[in-house]
Amino acid sequence: MSEADKKLNPNDYGAASIVVLEGLEAVRKRPGMYIGDTADGSGLHHLIYEVVDNSIDEALAGFADEIVVTLHTDGSVSIEDNGRGIPTDIKMDDKHEPKRSAAEIALTELHAGGKFSENSYKISGGLHGVGVSCVNALSTWLKLTVCRENRAHFLEFERGKLINRQTEIIQTVNGPVEVSPMIDLGPTDKRGTLVHFYPDKEIFSDITFSFERLSERLRELSFLNSGVNILLLDQRTGKEERFHAQGGVKGFVEYINQNRVVLHKTPFYALKTVESQGVPVTVEVSMQWNDTYNERLTAYTNNIPQKDGGTHVTGLRSAMTRVIKNYISKEGLDKKLKNDIDGEDMREGLTCILSVKVPQPKFSSQTKDKLVSSEVRPAVEDVINTELASYLDENPAEAHAICEKIVAASRAREAARKARDMSRKSVLMSGSLPGKLADCQEKNPALSELFLVEGDSAGGSAKTGRNRKNQAILPLRGKILNVEKASHEKLLDSEQVRTLALALGCSIGKDFDIEKLRYHRIIIMTDADVDGAHISTLLLTFFYRQMTPLIERGYVYIAQPPLYKITVNKKDIYVKDDHEYNKVILEIALKDAELYRNEEAFQKGEKIWGTELEKLADSYIQSSEVLQRLSLVIDRSVLLAITAGVKINLDTFENAQRSAQALMDQIRDKHLKVIAKQDEETHRVYLAIERMVYGNVRHSRMDAHFLNTADYSLLVKTAQDLQGIVAEGARVVRGNKSHPVKNFEEAIQWLMNEASSGLTRQRYKGLGEMNAEQLAETTMQPENRRLLRVRLEDAASSDNVFSMLMGDNVEPRRRFIEDNALFVNNIDI
Repeated sequence: MSEADKKLNPNDYGAASIVVLEGLEAVRKRPGMYIGDTADGSGLHHLIYEVVDNSIDEALAGFADEIVVTLHTDGSVSIEDNGRGIPTDIKMDDKHEPKRSAAEIALTELHAGGKFSENSYKISGGLHGVGVSCVNALSTWLKLTVCRENRAHFLEFERGKLINRQTEIIQTVNGPVEVSPMIDLGPTDKRGTLVHFYPDKEIFSDITFSFERLSERLRELSFLNSGVNILLLDQRTGKEERFHAQGGVKGFVEYINQNRVVLHKTPFYALKTVESQGVPVTVEVSMQWNDTYNERLTAYTNNIPQKDGGTHVTGLRSAMTRVIKNYISKEGLDKKLKNDIDGEDMREGLTCILSVKVPQPKFSSQTKDKLVSSEVRPAVEDVINTELASYLDENPAEAHAICEKIVAASRAREAARKARDMSRKSVLMSGSLPGKLADCQEKNPALSELFLVEGDSAGGSAKTGRNRKNQAILPLRGKILNVEKASHEKLLDSEQVRTLALALGCSIGKDFDIEKLRYHRIIIMTDADVDGAHISTLLLTFFYRQMTPLIERGYVYIAQPPLYKITVNKKDIYVKDDHEYNKVILEIALKDAELYRNEEAFQKGEKIWGTELEKLADSYIQSSEVLQRLSLVIDRSVLLAITAGVKINLDTFENAQRSAQALMDQIRDKHLKVIAKQDEETHRVYLAIERMVYGNVRHSRMDAHFLNTADYSLLVKTAQDLQGIVAEGARVVRGNKSHPVKNFEEAIQWLMNEASSGLTRQRYKGLGEMNAEQLAETTMQPENRRLLRVRLEDAASSDNVFSMLMGDNVEPRRRFIEDNALFVNNIDI
């Protein structure tokens, strides 16, 4: 065999087959080993968590109290803290030539960092030393700025490799040595570390960061580290959220339960450091029971959440079960109980946050989803055994409320077991599927879809129009039970719940088994009216409370049936909503459209058309939608003045007065007054707007908060884009028609009216109004349909929203409706 043949032989396995990946190449080759899934968003957000965790470590060590996370408009993200700053000096024992700074080593070498030295950090989340170097490896670019000892230093990397390296020769006792220091940016009064990076599109399927997802994690960190200020800024939308929680995990529990009916006002809380197996373990835990049927337990180790639990959760549950059972027995609260109380009964309605801090914790993997440190379990058991027992003895009223709930849960569990046994003997264990279900032929769940359709009429159309190979249809008559308020017994009594559980095949609640799920795409398909929205909400509540993994794995979708059918030149176009309808009409209107700034431009043929006109029109349409929404709370003429170019400055009272006068000069309306004022308590300057309407004064205001919103930025940008576009003698042309215009708004309205006159529009109120062919084409066929995937971005906020909207507590629901009334469209009354 020739040498060439040997090289081409795929079965040849020798020394040449062994590949050694240097430095961060291993991270880029197998990113999932280090930061988790790169396709579902978890790995992407893990990049931020790794950097934030380092800043939190500085806070835990007592050197930082301010962290700022900024989502930039270009898709990059920066994390800045006011800690000591990563060390910038040259590491003289570095084996690399030239010898590098400690900061460069920390960002380019795996298992390099301050977390391995027992003297640097006593408690740390960044145990494995691969965090920030992973971020560097998986970013298109990363910029590091360190402010330390009154100097600012800088390094820049591309896909983990330093660029623009500087070198110099220094003299040491062992002779001259070549070193590579950080770039010196000069003196500074600041201190801390700024990491600014852009995720690599070659690694991640989607590099869009979620504000909600980050908000959940940063909120957790603020509760777990009282006193730390964390600011989340989203420059893409103007959103801003500050987290500065007090009360530790007790405050966290109160936050989660804020919209629930709690059984005892004051949560159980304990904070204690215990020596376990020669290791100091700090345990902080808070528990509070509410009147729901769901458990909410979250565990953390050194601020890192463990979704898969671990030794700390095991210790908590075993000790809690033991303490509460002893108390119930001692107080004789279980005399009439025929069955034993178990841990499941005690966890019903429980909200618990458990945080342990331990040096050198052991996790099952770099993603740190499960704690395996053996010394933690006895430490947690010790704290719960002593502190929970004391709490129950010292608070008899609260203790009895908790225990009565647990005893009732035990009775209900036994009743539910008997009901389940009976059901299993009949319908549930018969193996038969619901009669209403039109099942598909495909048996592989990953390829199968189930449409949950509102009503029998739409169900009939869906059954006719479906692809029988992989699309199943389940019509739902009436509204499903609101499971937020229902016990397990009521769930089993509900025909809709039983039908749904049978169709999905995975049971509900404690018996839920995702491996038995028959469809990996569950699509809620309801009418675009208030009843349809209510049914969707009830179904989402059911899935969230009883089948949470379905949402966590992204198996639940909401169909987006069209609101309109537009017919143009015998061609049908289906559009989802009014926003898309306007977009389609505008697209039609701009075909062959030309805009001339003035008469001279018209004579010379100097036209605005094509892409330039499309960009201007798009900017105008976006600002029009913002104007329509904001005019509910701010006088419309003031908003129009901003789009006309009036600039608002509220930095000082004098500037506010000038802004008020500029608005008055632009608007020139005798029924309107704009007055600069200053709040007596906060001393903040704002504009008070007063309009006389039929003898009554209508008040609105504009403050600095509004000037920082994305809406205001959009209005200002539109004013800049449209400045000077339309002057005296301007005209718009479409085809062989021409029309004089005074402003850009008039030009767009004329074009859209012209486009609308040549088409027909049909509005769909319900799915039943579509025939089977239309329903299949618009809402069911994969190549045409639109689906919204339901994701669990912020678990704590999602929990609160479901409790608020679907629970018994009216006051939080009323506040929510008042606060969000501005954002409601198409109210169906």
